[in-house]
Formats: sequence, structure tokens, C-alpha cells
Amino acid sequence: MKIHPIKKSELWLAQTVLFIAILLQIAVHSISRDFAFGPHYLIIVTEVILAILLGFTSTTRHESRNLLHRNASILLLGLISIANISSFVLVGRSLIVGQSNITGYELLVSAVAIFLTNIIVFALWYWEMDSPGLTGSKWSKNDKDFQFTQQDNSADFPSWQPSFVDYLYLSSSNAINFAAADTRPLTPQAKSLMGLQAMVSAFTLALMIARSVNILG
Repeated sequence: MKIHPIKKSELWLAQTVLFIAILLQIAVHSISRDFAFGPHYLIIVTEVILAILLGFTSTTRHESRNLLHRNASILLLGLISIANISSFVLVGRSLIVGQSNITGYELLVSAVAIFLTNIIVFALWYWEMDSPGLTGSKWSKNDKDFQFTQQDNSADFPSWQPSFVDYLYLSSSNAINFAAADTRPLTPQAKSLMGLQAMVSAFTLALMIARSVNILG
């Protein structure tokens, strides 16, 4: 599959969404230190620094495809993913067993933030895997990992290529429906990522609904 050039608007949209994910993690950690493993402030600072550096080099890295940029992008997404799943486990434990120093509303807000972060970070992973993504060079060796509806109708969309918005929609539909609305995963890695996202989303939504019922009751 020929790699299409990335528009600056697409890169800036991805960078904006990336910073939103980091802000959501900060919100979760500000509610309680019990919602993070390890030195969470150091992790957040590292994420911010990497995001800023990648933001300033958004155009040049897609032209040079530097290995350093690639490693930094993968490291950033990895840190956000690990931190978010860790927070999910800790918030889930608090929702189940209860903590006297944390209110039901705080737990619910934390769960919502984790759910939204889950959508963002998996959208970035899908974009990175199947398209040039943040690094400027897709890391999958497959021709394509996802089959979009427009690709099934090449006669009607002869020059169509998926953009970040398409992967964001894919991630949103998978998080809510636990299945893609109009896109099929083709490779084991794509199916594994979608399965992991659906599992985290299912448990997060279940805990959110349970806590909401408890609060309203």
C-alpha cells in the first residue's frame, strides 16, 4: 500500500488529541495518588516533554523519518497506554471494594477520564500501525491492517486514504460497541489491539454504570 503524505492539519489534530489524553491522565492522578503505579508525576512529565518535542518536529519527522522520532513516538504511546491501563485497574479496584477517602463522584469522573483516554490512545495506535502516524512511517509490515468501507468501493473512492479521524472513529465505535462499525481488522495485531481495547472499555463502562446507579440510588 502506498503511503500517502500527511496533511499538517491532520498532524496538529493528532497532537491536540494527544495532549487531551495527557490532561485526562493528570485529572485522574489529581483526584487520588492511589490511581497510579510508580512515579506517576515523572511519567506525566516525560509524556509532556515527548509530546512537546514531537509537536515541534511534526513536519520534519515526516520528511526525514528519523529513527529517533519513531522510538520517541512509540515510547510516548507506550507510556500513556501503560499508565491508563494501570489507572483502570486501580480505579476498578476502588469502585469494587470502596475507599472511604474517595467519593463516588470522584471515582465516576476518574472512570470517564480513563474511558476517553482509552479511545484516544488506541486511535493513535491504530493510526501508527496502519498509517504513517506520529512517527511518519507505519510500523506494520502488512499492506494494510484495517479494511475501510471506502476501500471496498474503490470505484467510488479511487484516491481515498484513511486519516487520523477515521482511526479515531474506529476507536470510538470499538470502545462503545465492542466492535468496529464499518471497518474490519485484517491482521492478528489489529485484532489483538481491538480486542484489548474492547475488554478495557467493557469493564470501564460496566463499572461506570454500576457506580452511577449507586450514586443515583
